[in-house]
Amino acid sequence: MPVSNVTPKMPFHEVGQGEISADLLAKLSDGAAAEEDGTRPIANSIDLLRSADLLLQGSGEPPNRTANLLMKVGAANLCVGRLWEGHMNASTLINLYGAPHLKRRVRTLIDQGAFLGVWGADGKTPVTWTAPSDCLSGAKMFASGLGTVTHAVITVNSGPKVRLALVDVSDTARADASVWDMHGMKATASGRFDFTDFPMSQAEWLGEPGDYLREPHFVGGVWRIAGLQVGAAIGLIDCAAAELRAMGRMHAGPQQARLMPILMRAWAGASLVERAAMATTDAGLATEQIVATSIAARLLTEDVALDAIRAVEQSIGLRHFDAQSQTGRMARDLAVYLRQAARDAFLQRAAEHALGQDGGTWGIFE
Repeated sequence: MPVSNVTPKMPFHEVGQGEISADLLAKLSDGAAAEEDGTRPIANSIDLLRSADLLLQGSGEPPNRTANLLMKVGAANLCVGRLWEGHMNASTLINLYGAPHLKRRVRTLIDQGAFLGVWGADGKTPVTWTAPSDCLSGAKMFASGLGTVTHAVITVNSGPKVRLALVDVSDTARADASVWDMHGMKATASGRFDFTDFPMSQAEWLGEPGDYLREPHFVGGVWRIAGLQVGAAIGLIDCAAAELRAMGRMHAGPQQARLMPILMRAWAGASLVERAAMATTDAGLATEQIVATSIAARLLTEDVALDAIRAVEQSIGLRHFDAQSQTGRMARDLAVYLRQAARDAFLQRAAEHALGQDGGTWGIFE
């Protein structure tokens, strides 16, 4: 990875986030359809976030504020939110485990236009490195943001001693987005990135073996995903309600009875997401309690979002399935995004903590 001679104004880990305006959210929403069909690069929306100083995620930022921002962006444009959350995740890992010189370098790279991601899913041949080789091997799958992400934190050598490396992924010849043939989240340009004979000179180790799996920052960090899920669910309900109002149907009792209970649950989910986010900074909580709360937020918001999709289908009717339908596009993206890994294992882990011991049922509300 090239080293810049530019000195950043502030260390990477001390930088806070900018503000998010209604105008910015409207622009993100307006660009979503063109980003899905490929007539507008999603990098344009990332540039909007950059202009608002929203790529400078700092470790001193209150986590509940980060959660609220994720909800708002998820409501406006879930694909952009997905990539932004990956950038946040990479920033968090660098803040946690990166050497001081790496933090300064990454801040400089972001100032110069870099955008980060976290690529953990291996292809058929996992990404590995064996000393004394000077190259990586293998491939990553479901690598989000191909062509937009310039530097990715990747997992190397799977297992309990998995390592993290920050790598330059700007070589488009190694990227293949054509393998991403999903019903939704098309604008994320996810796919395969080939690390065969990838030079270690373009990679830098991050932390020690096994650091990636440390809690409460691994599973304990899924509150960020929960924030996007519940934000997208609220955004979908909001869009459906606007369409129903335009048709003069929102005042109908059955429509209100169908959508309002789900919106109330979404509000409850949003509150739990914020509590889960703040729990990560509470030194008085046990690690597994933090993890269980984050899992609960992730799974609750998934359930709410699934119910939101079904309710909007019933409320809008056949128009929802038109190729140009805004609610249809939002629902497609949300349905795909909800399919996060290890749902059953997460539920079991949270249940073991909350139900497997006296007093566990109160969780962080004790």
